[in-house]
Parts: sequence; C-alpha cells; structure tokens
Amino acid sequence: MHLRDLTQYLTELKENNSRPWFIMNKPRYDILREEFHAVVSELIRELAKFDRQVAACDPKKAMFRINRDIRFSNDKTPYKTRFSAGIAPNDKRRPSAGAGPTYYFQIEGDGTLGFGAGEYLPPSPRLKAIREHIVNDATGFAKILKNKHLRATYRSLLEEDRLQRPPKSFDASHEHIEYIKLKSFFAWTEVPLALNKPDELVPQLARGFEDAFALVTWLRGVPYTNEE
Repeated sequence: MHLRDLTQYLTELKENNSRPWFIMNKPRYDILREEFHAVVSELIRELAKFDRQVAACDPKKAMFRINRDIRFSNDKTPYKTRFSAGIAPNDKRRPSAGAGPTYYFQIEGDGTLGFGAGEYLPPSPRLKAIREHIVNDATGFAKILKNKHLRATYRSLLEEDRLQRPPKSFDASHEHIEYIKLKSFFAWTEVPLALNKPDELVPQLARGFEDAFALVTWLRGVPYTNEE
C-alpha cells in the first residue's frame, strides 16, 4: 500500500472535512480504499495461519466505513480521518452481541499505526460474563497477564474508563479486582507507521495480533448468556 499517499490524504481530509472536498478527491479515496482492501485481505490470510476461525472473514465487512454517524454527535464533520478494520470470525467488527474478541487496527494521518485485540466496551451482559469468568478462572487469567508475548507488545490491558469501585456483587478483595473494574478487555498499542517500508505493514500486524492470541483464546472461552 502507498502509505505516504494514505497519510497525506488523511491529513488533507482532516483539514478539509467536508462533502465537497471529499467528492472532489473521490478518485484518490477509491484507489486508497482498494489498496487497503488488499492489505486487509492479506492480513486475514496471515492471521488464519495461527487462528483458523478468521479464515472465512470477508475483508469488505472487516473494513470500517469512512462516513461518520453524526446523528448523536456534537462533532458534525462527516468523515473519519483514519482507515480502520476489525477482523472477527463472524464478520462482526463491533462489540455487539455475539461479536466476541476482534483484531483491530487503524492508520492515522499523522503516521500513527494503532492495533490490538480483545473486546472493547462490550455490552453489559457480556461484560458481566467476562468479569465472572475472571473469578471462575483466576489462574487462567493470571497466565494471560503474565504471557510474555502479550506483555512484550502491549504491556497490559487497556485501562481507560476503569471503574472507581468494584462492580456490584464482586468481592473487593479478589486478586484481580483491578482488572474486574475494567470496562474493556483489550490489548492496545500505538507505534509510528514505517512509511518507507509498506511491505512490512502486514507482517508487523500479524506478529502483533499473534502476540494477543492468548487473550483472544481466553475470551472465546467466556460463556455467552441468553441475555446477550
């Protein structure tokens, strides 16, 4: 993929976030979108080498639209200023019912590559199920936290929006109570995009996602409930 062209386009889009500018530059977007589709397709093939459950994932369904939903947002700019994709076995990219853990990455106009895996802000029934699974499988969860590959790439789980107090019905003295307070169970990192080495993008993402595979596997073991 022409990463310099992509970051330049995203930078200009951020500065000119309007429908007239987007329409005028639609040919550029179409080329970049097609290149991004090729990246996602290749990445799915690489992920399938260690996670067969994503082998049938549809690249087009994995790619997020650039249009923003502005109906309930104070930000009325019509377009996102990133290219992003979420890869999951059932083609559900968002933490909706049944989505389960997802491999996600995004490219920003400033040259930042962000990637990670897990479940980001799952709905309440699913979040409760994950928390209960931590209690029921404290030893298994501890192994995830100590996993050398996960720690090397991500250090720990995403801690934004952590609860100040233990959720209702959970013992405040539990050994993993600080993790039980989390609202997401997602490993995440951001690194500079190697603009001069576009061929390294897919291998880099595949290695990073493989380092989070232990977390993905553990989350897949969380029972789903009828509430979801």
